[in-house]
Amino acid sequence: MRDKLGKYISSIDTLKLEERVLKYNTLILGEEGAGKTNLACKIRNYVIDKNVPTIYMDFSDSNEDAIEIRYKDEHFNYIRFEESEEFNNALDELVKAKKHIYMAVNPNYFSFKRDIKSKLTQTLQKQELLDNYYYFFHDIESLNGFYTKFEDFLLYMLGFLNLQKYGLTFLAQPHSTFANPQIKLLFTFLYIGKCTHLDYFNTANLKNFKKNTFLHQYRTDYPTLLFSDIKTNLVEIDEYLFEE
Repeated sequence: MRDKLGKYISSIDTLKLEERVLKYNTLILGEEGAGKTNLACKIRNYVIDKNVPTIYMDFSDSNEDAIEIRYKDEHFNYIRFEESEEFNNALDELVKAKKHIYMAVNPNYFSFKRDIKSKLTQTLQKQELLDNYYYFFHDIESLNGFYTKFEDFLLYMLGFLNLQKYGLTFLAQPHSTFANPQIKLLFTFLYIGKCTHLDYFNTANLKNFKKNTFLHQYRTDYPTLLFSDIKTNLVEIDEYLFEE
């Protein structure tokens, strides 16, 4: 089982992935080159080892030859989102067989209007996906295209989180959007489960972290009088090396 994640910088303990990863959401915020993909790969490996199929949505709309080699293992099945019958049929075949999916997505397929559900949103909310798949959302380069519709995406996420069976992992570069206090409150609530503190992730501090170093926070399973407590540690993630 590939459950070893890394080590706490503040102690000698080793951080290991647990069953809770399959149920609770993970937010990975980091600059380019910080190690977001490395961390996501380790989570993906753990989910795969638990026999849960994964769907990885790359909002930078990457060509297949531009995707990092460590994703191209025996579980890699590339597909590019488009509004066509051919795409729908190809996706349905993958989902029916519960194959792991790497989907390149142009965020412009999201609707500009809150009251209109785009075909992209409809696709992500396929019941077969919601019932069986662990989701990854990865925004790398398409900041303008993605964040101009960020409010609509958050509204979509609020509904999505009430439907899915498993958790999700969302990777993003720090952006001015995340400095907004309301957005911080909403993200803290969505991903950690507590919304009373604005400084659970300070995007300015992320710039000073070394590669593969992350602020790791999680909600405990033992609620306090108000909320479940939040545990915080600085963690150095072990490098994931792809083996052909």
